Amino acid sequence: MINPDEPYEIQIAKQAKIIEALINRAERGHEVGSSAYSLFESAIALQAEVWEKTKDLEKALDTLGKASSELEIAYQAQERIQRNLADAMVAMEGGFALFSEERLQVCNTQFRHLLPDIEPLIKPGLGFDDYLAAVSASKYLNRSDSGVIGRPQPAAKEQRPGQRFSSFVMVLRNDRWFQISYRQTSSGNIAVLQTEITDIVRENRREKNRLIDQQAHFLQAAFDHMSLGICTFSSRGELLVRNERFGELLGVPLLLLKKGSRFQRIVEHVERHEILDRKGGRSQFAGWFKAMRRGESVQERFRRSDGMSLDVRIRSLPDDGFIVSIMDVTMETQAAALLEQRVQERTAELIEANRLLKIHADEQTKIEGALRQAKEAAEAAHTSKTRFLAAASHDLLQPINAAKLYLSMLTETAGQPGAKDVVSRLNRSFTSIESLLQALLDISRLDSSGAEFNITSFDLGSLLQGLAEDLAPLATEKGIGLRIVPSTRWVTSDQRYLMRCIQNLVVNAIQYTERGRVLVGCRPRGDRLRIEVWDTGIGISEEDQTRIFNEFTRASGAERGTGMGLGLSIVERACRHLDHPVRLVSQPGRGSVFSITVPLAAPGRASACENPMIEPMLDGSLDLIVMIVENDADELHAMTQILESWGASVLAAGSTADAAALMQEIGTAPDILLADYQLDDGDNGVETIRTLRALAGVEIPAVIVSANRQRELLRLGNEMSFAVLAKPVQLVRLRALIDWKTRARVA
Repeated sequence: MINPDEPYEIQIAKQAKIIEALINRAERGHEVGSSAYSLFESAIALQAEVWEKTKDLEKALDTLGKASSELEIAYQAQERIQRNLADAMVAMEGGFALFSEERLQVCNTQFRHLLPDIEPLIKPGLGFDDYLAAVSASKYLNRSDSGVIGRPQPAAKEQRPGQRFSSFVMVLRNDRWFQISYRQTSSGNIAVLQTEITDIVRENRREKNRLIDQQAHFLQAAFDHMSLGICTFSSRGELLVRNERFGELLGVPLLLLKKGSRFQRIVEHVERHEILDRKGGRSQFAGWFKAMRRGESVQERFRRSDGMSLDVRIRSLPDDGFIVSIMDVTMETQAAALLEQRVQERTAELIEANRLLKIHADEQTKIEGALRQAKEAAEAAHTSKTRFLAAASHDLLQPINAAKLYLSMLTETAGQPGAKDVVSRLNRSFTSIESLLQALLDISRLDSSGAEFNITSFDLGSLLQGLAEDLAPLATEKGIGLRIVPSTRWVTSDQRYLMRCIQNLVVNAIQYTERGRVLVGCRPRGDRLRIEVWDTGIGISEEDQTRIFNEFTRASGAERGTGMGLGLSIVERACRHLDHPVRLVSQPGRGSVFSITVPLAAPGRASACENPMIEPMLDGSLDLIVMIVENDADELHAMTQILESWGASVLAAGSTADAAALMQEIGTAPDILLADYQLDDGDNGVETIRTLRALAGVEIPAVIVSANRQRELLRLGNEMSFAVLAKPVQLVRLRALIDWKTRARVA
C-alpha cells in the first residue's frame, strides 16, 4: 500500500489515512457486534492490526526522520556553498557571471555595473547571446578604437561542451580596458569573466613610448655624430629629421632646416644663392623627383664656393619618403687629382721606359738570333759528329771484322807455338779496338737527341745464360770464379742495352778483381727486379764513387790496362734513358756491389727474332748453300773462307742485283741469306731479302749483319722474320744462328 520509493511526505500522508480508517472501523465494530465474545474477538484482532500498523508507522517515522536529517544537512551545505560562492564573487576583482542553459543564473556586482547602460538587463534569466549583443551595442565603448578588439560571437549551440571558448578586449571611453572571456564547462554552463587590463595596457603604452623616445634619441645622437650630413623627408617633401652636419655642409639658414620645411624651398635657396656649383651645369629639382619615383637613387657631386667638394646622394625610403646624405669628399677629390697627376707622370715615365725597353728588346732579338744561329750551328756540328761517328764506326768495323775473320782462320791454321801467341796478342788488340769503337758508338747514340730504344718484355734467364757463356773464358783467364744465378723472371726493357749494361758491370768486376769471385743474381722488389753484380775486388772509395760514372775515369789504385773507363759511363747513360735506377755500394779492399733495377713483366712467349741460345761451336760440316751479300771485298772474302771451312757452299755477291742474278743463274734459292745492311749506292740488305724472296717465291731464312742497331731495323726484323747480328761478328754466334734458322725452316 505504501511505495517505499515515494517521497517521505507522501508516505506519511498515506500512513495517516490508514490509521484514521482503522480507528473508524474499530468504532463501527462496537456498534455492529453486541456480544461480549464478538467484541473481545474484534478487539483482539484490531489490537494486532494496530500493533502491526504502529510498527510500520514507527519504521516510517524513523525513515522520515533520517531523510529529514539528511535533507537538512544538504540544505545547510547548499546554503554554505552559496554563501562561499557569494563571498568569492564579492571578493573577485573582476566581474563574474554564470549562465546555465544559456540563461544568467548568478553574477557579482562588478559584472553588473561594468556598463551602466546595460545594467538594467543584467538579471537572472538574461540570455547569453542577448548579453553579447548588448555589450557590442553599448554606448560606453570607445568607437574611435573600434570599441571592441576581437568582436564577441554568438554562442554556437552545436558545439560540444568544453569546446566553446572566446576572448575579446573592450576599450571604454574613459581609457579603460577590459578583457572579457567565456568558457563552457563540462556540465554545459557558461562562465564569463571580466578582467580589467587598463594598468597593463597603460604600462605597455608607456614602455612603447619610452622605447620610441629612446630610439629617437639614439637615432638623433647617431645622426649628430656622423661625419655625413643626413636629412630625412616625408613623402610630401617635408623635413622630418636632420643632424647639425647637414646644415654645416649645405650652408643653409637654420630657419629652412626646421621640422616641416619643404625640400623644394631648400633646393631653391641653394640654387638661387649659388651655394653649390655642379659640374656640367645646374641640377634639376624635377629630375631628382622623377628618378626617385622610378625607385632610382640620385648622386651628384658639387663644389662649394670655398673649394669644398660635396657628394650628394638621395635615396627613397619604404614609406615613399626619401633621405638626403651629404659627404665631404674634398680629400678624396684632391687625392684623385694628385693621383691623376702622378698617373700622368708615371705614364710618361713608362712611355720612356717602354721606348728604352723596345730598343733593348731589339738588341736582345738580335742577340737571340745570333745565339740561335750559334745553337743551330752547334746542333748541326753535333749531328754531323754523330753521323760521322756512326759512319766512321761502320767503316772501321768493316776491316776489323774482316781482320778478326782472318785471325780466326790463322789461329786454326798456324801450328807453331810462337805463331799462335802472336795471333793471340793480335786478336786481343783487335778486341780492344773493337770494344773502344763499340763504346764510342754507344755513347754517341745515347748522347744524341733521337736515341731510340726497343722496349719489349723478355726472359732474363736466357740473357744471363748467354752472358755467362760469353764471359766465362775471360774469368777463367783471370783465374777467378764467375757464377751467374739462373733466373726465370721476365722483365721489360731494351734487351740489347740492358745486356750491354750488365756485361759492362761483369767485365769491370772481373777486371778489378785479383782473386775471389764475381756473383750475378736477381732480387725481386715488389713489381721490380734488382739485378746485382757482386765482386771481391779492390773496391771503390767514397770519393771515387761520385765520379766513377764519368767518361775515361777509373777507380784509384786500378792497374793500367784494366779498361778504357767507358763501361760505367755507358751504363749510367743507358739506365738513365730507360729509367732503370743504378746503385753502388762499395768498400775499399773488400769489393763492390753494382745493381740495376728493372720493371718485372708477366711471363710470355719469346719472340722469333730473339737470338737463339748460344751453343758451343759445332764440329760437323755445314752442308748448306749460303749466299753472302757484302760490299766490302775483304770482309766478303774472309766470310766466304770461314763458311767454306765449315763445309758450306757459298754464293758471294756485292749488291742486291748481283745476288738476284746469281740466284737466277744457279736456278735455285739458297738455304740461308747473310746480308750486310749498308751497301753501296743506297742499296741495303733489307731490299736484298725482299728481292730474293720475291724471286724464289718462298721465305728464305735471312740474317742482317750490320753495325746499325736502330729500332726501325729491329722492327723490320720482327715484321719480315729475319735476325739481326751485330758487327764485329762472333763466329760462335754466327754458326749457332745459321744452324738455328735453318733448323727452324726444316721443322
